Amino acid sequence: MGMVTGVNPILPGFYPDPSICAVGDDYYLVHSTFSYFPGIPIMHSRDLVHWEQIGNVMDRQSQLPLNGGEHSQGLYAPAIRYHEGIFYVICTNETEGGNFIVTAENPAGPWSEPAYLQGADGIDPTIFFDDDGKVYYIGTHPIIENRQYDGECHIWIQELDLEHRRLTGKPKDVWSGSMHFVHWPEGPHLYKKEGYYYMMLAEGGTERNHSVTMCRSRNIWGPYENHFCNPILTHRHLGKDYPVQCVGHGDFVKTPSGEWYMVMLASRPIDGYTMLGRETFLAKVVWENGWPVVNPGMGRLTEKVEVGLTEWEPEKPAAVCKRIYHFREMKELGYEFLYLRNPDRQMYCLCPDKGLKLRYGTHTLMEKASPTYVGIRQQHHYFRADTVVMTDSIFQDCEAGIALLQSNAYYLRSALTKGTDSEIILQAYLCYNLEEKLIAQKVLTGAQDEIRMSLEVNGLTAKIEAVCDAVEISVARDIDIRSLSTEVAGGFVGCTVGMYALSKKQTKNEVILKEFSYQSTKCCCGVALR
Repeated sequence: MGMVTGVNPILPGFYPDPSICAVGDDYYLVHSTFSYFPGIPIMHSRDLVHWEQIGNVMDRQSQLPLNGGEHSQGLYAPAIRYHEGIFYVICTNETEGGNFIVTAENPAGPWSEPAYLQGADGIDPTIFFDDDGKVYYIGTHPIIENRQYDGECHIWIQELDLEHRRLTGKPKDVWSGSMHFVHWPEGPHLYKKEGYYYMMLAEGGTERNHSVTMCRSRNIWGPYENHFCNPILTHRHLGKDYPVQCVGHGDFVKTPSGEWYMVMLASRPIDGYTMLGRETFLAKVVWENGWPVVNPGMGRLTEKVEVGLTEWEPEKPAAVCKRIYHFREMKELGYEFLYLRNPDRQMYCLCPDKGLKLRYGTHTLMEKASPTYVGIRQQHHYFRADTVVMTDSIFQDCEAGIALLQSNAYYLRSALTKGTDSEIILQAYLCYNLEEKLIAQKVLTGAQDEIRMSLEVNGLTAKIEAVCDAVEISVARDIDIRSLSTEVAGGFVGCTVGMYALSKKQTKNEVILKEFSYQSTKCCCGVALR
């Protein structure tokens, strides 16, 4: 058996609500995507440390209705499981449809159309295959009658008829959390070990009180016994200045050699502000006295994790410090690219020897629609994003550029446009709570065929620059972007950064982008955990 050292987070950036399954020597991981399209990235690894994205579970418009949804609606907390040659993902679409199941023989896809489960109320479902052939749905729903406080919920179980994709028999509420007055017991996962049914939960909400708890029963219907050491993992007792916060929403995986590990989400704020959203971390698990212990001797997440597997190098790693996309040489965008809600594919075109063409759309980033925007996740606290724009594709009453997007209500964007005298103007806008303000602008002089735009983030500030005829031009510096954090904007997402095109009127004009790059400007793949 080999040994590989993982560095946390194993997937930096906006990769929340991880769920994992093992098939032989292969491991598969899925995450929430909310109102981004395509939905539910599926990651593959052979060592639990290095991951590659092999596809998206929900990659067709017919699978994923998102129109009109809030930024933090859409897809919540998918769970992935494998049984008798079939992969199952069960998830909630908060925008439309509710809880559903999709299946695939190959985890890279194609995945089936969603089968919505009638009568499956609530959120965060999972699926469990028992030894006797029966299948169960486990979900979360709020307590309605005699409700004492916001966040009071039940975990419920019902038998699932997979052949007909329907719930059968009677549902039963089996658990309401590890403590009295616990808030938001949710995200259940069920496992069977040595005659016990073990249920893992997320409790305390997704912010600083987040945690992972356990209960168990000899019977799937209960009664469930509370683990006297709950929570088995949390950072809420470590104080507001601890570098990793909001730890919770875990899922177990067992390796062929019998070792156990947990994936979970956590956040890395800077001075109390979280830009990257909730990220995916890894921890070692051992079993003592019939209960799991996370990172024995530490009891918290660590910067490094020793994994008893042979090191594996993916061809296209999901966590990298530098990405360069030469659009003229590409036939299609990678799986990592994201759109907002349900995109109109006619607005995006990769053209050999020309670049990425974005048609100027009339929907702004502020609308609950699908603006012409395509981007990737912000994965570092310190990074620079660049794009090269062909100037003959810039028009009056149109603008194109780079956006750092937290939600439709909070974002920063740099915009190239053409003035009345045909001069090229670069503008910077900051949107705070649906109010957009012009914070800087500069006329770019010189006869150039292309302009390189850059947006650089240094923790909680940003700067916007341009390069024209090899001359670097500063447009705005020290822009305060704390408003793009979860603490100010709310919601469940992290920031994405990408390219957009906008017009004040309907047009068939397109902006041509030669390339896009993203690179970390400071080593921050791991975080020092005291």
